Amino acid sequence: MRRLFSTTAILAILALSLGAAPNSPQKSKVSKPYQVGKASWYGKQFHGRTTASGEPYDMFQFTAAHRQLPLGTWVKVTNMHNGRWVMVRVNDRGPVPESRIIDLSYGAAEMLFDAKDRGLLKVRLDIVQPEQVQMAQNLAGGD
Repeated sequence: MRRLFSTTAILAILALSLGAAPNSPQKSKVSKPYQVGKASWYGKQFHGRTTASGEPYDMFQFTAAHRQLPLGTWVKVTNMHNGRWVMVRVNDRGPVPESRIIDLSYGAAEMLFDAKDRGLLKVRLDIVQPEQVQMAQNLAGGD
C-alpha cells in the first residue's frame, strides 16, 4: 500500500513539475516525441511473473514493456485521442507484435484507455529526464 501511495505521489508531483514552467514571451519549445504509434496493455496473465528487470510484474503499478528503451527509463505516454497521459517506468521487454510500440501495465492503461479503445490505442511517447524523476521523488519523500 505504501509503495502504491509513493508511486502515485511521485507521479502527481512530477506532473505538476512538468507543467509548472512559467510562460515565456518567446515561442515555447514544442518537443519532438520519442515515438508515436500503437499501445497495448498486459495484465492478469503476467501478474507476479518476473520482468526483464528482475522484479515481479505488478499489473497495478505504472510500468511498461518497450523493445529498445533502457530498463528504468521513465516515459510520458499520451493518449492521442483524448489527451490523457500517464508516466510509466520501463521494466520489461515487448510488446511482441511489431505493430505496437509499447505494452502498458493494466494500471497505466486504465488511466488512458476509454471503453471504446478495445485494447489498442494511438499514443505519443516522451522520455522523462532522470533529473525530473529524481526531483519528484525527493519532493515526495520517496525511496
